[in-house]
Amino acid sequence: MLKKHIPFFAVVCLLVCAAQSVVAQTKTITLGGKNGWSNLSVMDSVEFGTGRFGYESVLLSNDEHRVTSETDLLISFEDGNIVDVTGNYSVAVNNLDISNKTIMGSSAGLSRGKEMGLRLHGSKNSIFGGAGLTGSFVIEFWLCPSIAESGEQFFNWRSSRNVGDSPLYQDIRASFFNNHVEWVFNNIFGAGNKVESEVIITSTDSIIPRKWAHHQITYDDESGLIEYRIDGKIQAVRYVTSTKRESGEVYNARLGVPADIEFCTKYSGLIDEICISRTARSSTLHDFYARKGGRFESQPLASSGFNSALTGLEAIYSTPRETDVAFYVRGGDNFYEWTDEYPEWVPVVPGTQIRGVSGRYFQLAAELYPDGNGGETPSVSEVVLTYNETTPPLPPATIKATAGNGVVDLYWTSSVDFSVGGYIIYYGEHPGEYLGSVAVEGASPIDVGDTLSYRLTGLKNGNIYYFAVAAYSSLDKRIVGVLSKEVYARPLRKVK
Repeated sequence: MLKKHIPFFAVVCLLVCAAQSVVAQTKTITLGGKNGWSNLSVMDSVEFGTGRFGYESVLLSNDEHRVTSETDLLISFEDGNIVDVTGNYSVAVNNLDISNKTIMGSSAGLSRGKEMGLRLHGSKNSIFGGAGLTGSFVIEFWLCPSIAESGEQFFNWRSSRNVGDSPLYQDIRASFFNNHVEWVFNNIFGAGNKVESEVIITSTDSIIPRKWAHHQITYDDESGLIEYRIDGKIQAVRYVTSTKRESGEVYNARLGVPADIEFCTKYSGLIDEICISRTARSSTLHDFYARKGGRFESQPLASSGFNSALTGLEAIYSTPRETDVAFYVRGGDNFYEWTDEYPEWVPVVPGTQIRGVSGRYFQLAAELYPDGNGGETPSVSEVVLTYNETTPPLPPATIKATAGNGVVDLYWTSSVDFSVGGYIIYYGEHPGEYLGSVAVEGASPIDVGDTLSYRLTGLKNGNIYYFAVAAYSSLDKRIVGVLSKEVYARPLRKVK
């Protein structure tokens, strides 16, 4: 009875060995975590910060202003520079310092309460560098006052213009008054010879020292509407019309002699993202993070060889309420052929099996989405890709070379791997250098198929040649194993 089971057991062992020879090895590629994020190629509206477990993580970057056709002035203080990126204004006087205690980006302006903070000279194409009608405009910035003491000014423009034969003093200023913000427009708005001598806009909310807040005042040239908002909340609404209501003749903003604009006069605190725009559009809430979210992509990540199959993705990430992260992967053998759309990005869920993504290279992408108010960001601290690598077959255990007249016959034993699809011969005229090209059968290396012997002809008698054989996988010819031991032979013309 035992004898009947021995052959069956031997067959089972052979099948198990065969299966093990073609079973792929599981390997991983880690991005982030202790390894960092040095292998990212695309970072759109994202930046590095601190995430879970203190790891460097990918977060949404602040939704800073960007220059558009409507932008008249933009100072972001980034990279320690105090400059209008539109080029419409030049810095005439600057007593501001740079601080890393910022609300947007990495830098903010710091004012220490001096008589003059920042003075800008506008070109003739700018709103405050020219004379006449301004059209609609928005003035906005972030403030973090140290004290918010009455009399501290953070915006000021002074000039004059003539109405008929009479000169009129003009002034636009924003300052703290009794723990509130007060905007004053003197002789700015009018129609013909009619001028609104003074328009005062006062915030309803009290100013909290040492707390960042976004300030935005908007003037609509078509309706005469002035709106003042703090952190998107309406503080005051005023119509500058003949009736002081929505109906009536609109009073337009008209500036006289060009004059410099000043920021942070006697103001102590921080200021960031100064922006003036030629538009009447106001935002109900200034988002910290862009509603569209952000995206990052890795560089093509090399696996251990061809025909590797991506099987899973694990991630350490955080998604506060209403935020989300979407992961994508793709794979292929030649990333030089890749485009933005090809190979197709495949959406994946962390912890689930991935199918149909294979190749020598993989690529990861993630899209980060903020909450509905644009105030919370998800973070990605680490991503681990798992893939199966097809194990290259082992080389022949023995190889023999026999020389003849201009020929060498090679013989080798079969590889012990059951996944062998064929063999490749390497030859050359120096040990370890298989750069031969003289054989009639072709230059090294030569794919000889699934055979255990092969003859090379056209070799030069008297020269010594070195040979090695490697096996390749039946799954993919490009999966080639290591070389066998080296043998040599010297073709000679034999005596008959």
